[in-house]
Amino acid sequence: MNIVDIFSKNLKKYRLEKKLSQEKLAELCSFNRTYISSLERGIRTPSLKSIEIISEKLERSEERFSR
Repeated sequence: MNIVDIFSKNLKKYRLEKKLSQEKLAELCSFNRTYISSLERGIRTPSLKSIEIISEKLERSEERFSR
């Protein structure tokens, strides 16, 4: 499993733990819902800034997305 796959899996896991829809997470992050969907499916690779924003909104450290 590569880093994008790990990030994608963890993004979805942490989003669901917070009981957030893709749309709600996107709104909190000021992203488009389709961007969150693409990240979760491993279609897009997030920038470091995107990882920082998402981790802040999901209350997880950036490092937890890569484990």
